[in-house]
Amino acid sequence: MNKIEVNNLTKIFGAHPQQGLKRLKNGEQKDEILEKTGMTVGVSQASFSIKTGEIFVIMGLSGSGKSTLIRLVNRLIEPTDGEVLIDGEDITKMNKATLIETRRKKLGMVFQKFGLLPHKNIVDNVAYGLEIQGVKKEEREKKALQTIVDVGLKGYETSYPSQLSGGMQQRVGLARALTNDTDILLMDEAFSALDPIIRKEMQDELLKLQDKLGKTVLFITHDLDEALKLGDRIAIMKDGRIVQVGTSEQILENPANDYVSNFVKDVDRSKVLEASHVMKKPEVLMTYKDGPRVAVRKMEEAGASSIFVVDKEKNFKGLLTIDDAIRAYEETISMEEVLIVEGIHSTSKDTALNELIGIAVDTKYPIVVIEDGKLLGIISRVSILAGLVLGKEKTEVIPS
Repeated sequence: MNKIEVNNLTKIFGAHPQQGLKRLKNGEQKDEILEKTGMTVGVSQASFSIKTGEIFVIMGLSGSGKSTLIRLVNRLIEPTDGEVLIDGEDITKMNKATLIETRRKKLGMVFQKFGLLPHKNIVDNVAYGLEIQGVKKEEREKKALQTIVDVGLKGYETSYPSQLSGGMQQRVGLARALTNDTDILLMDEAFSALDPIIRKEMQDELLKLQDKLGKTVLFITHDLDEALKLGDRIAIMKDGRIVQVGTSEQILENPANDYVSNFVKDVDRSKVLEASHVMKKPEVLMTYKDGPRVAVRKMEEAGASSIFVVDKEKNFKGLLTIDDAIRAYEETISMEEVLIVEGIHSTSKDTALNELIGIAVDTKYPIVVIEDGKLLGIISRVSILAGLVLGKEKTEVIPS
């Protein structure tokens, strides 16, 4: 289900925006309209949708229109044309009272500049949105204190903004937006002013909070690495237009044009590609009930020296080598006694490849990809290297 739908959203700055809009619809470009009329096309016929619980990132260079776009979404700027649907209601057509109510109840905003009130302590800053809404002090402080814990600021409740670092102040800004308990977070270059290390911490914090809270997030950035890390999907803007929308992998593997190609050409694939993109179905697989004799036969047929073992629900149990299978058969040893479990590394399907490279180099066995105990696939050193060189391959998952 879409939480936000943006259709043909346009903003033209100047004395006669409707004239500029007419030119735009007739096919004139941003530069032509500026030269002929002096009007600036800030956003040009942007259309996209954001699913409930999705982190949707809009990225582009300075002047691409991304910050104008996010201000159109919550109508801090009046659009020249188009519509913005929030839960199916067009925010561009709301009267002032309804607009204010929608912002308070549905749209939380986190800016690049923290916007904290210097004379209020952290609890009061975090609770400020609820105070404006008329929520009783006891209730708003209770919510604020819980959110302060969620963003990692426990112990700083009575501190003042001037006593906190930039990263901590941004956590306060994030906590304030979360305390309002809106479904949607609009984040405009929220981490851009932070030092690289603090910025990474805040990115990790946002992802952790997203796993817990499941907000719908519209995130603006000029940093491609940040976009690739955070975005479930990414929209790339140029000259007020959205030139491509897709997942990180889609944009890396199938850039829409030369502009996007130049953007992504130097991207470190190991930070973007995940375990699920390079894992393969094991050549041979067996269950407990098969027994060591069947294991030997399966390995012989596949020309393999080991076999992965699962139970009937496909839960991973271990690895059986050809030598141990023969020993188990000849000496009537139970399968549990000869299975190799120690030394086999497991990972989740969404682990970034750069976190697996070192493990793959050091281990003698493939890495197993597991979800809820079930074996999804395996990753070898070769598959990691192939993924980095060739890009995303079609993943083979063990059928359930």
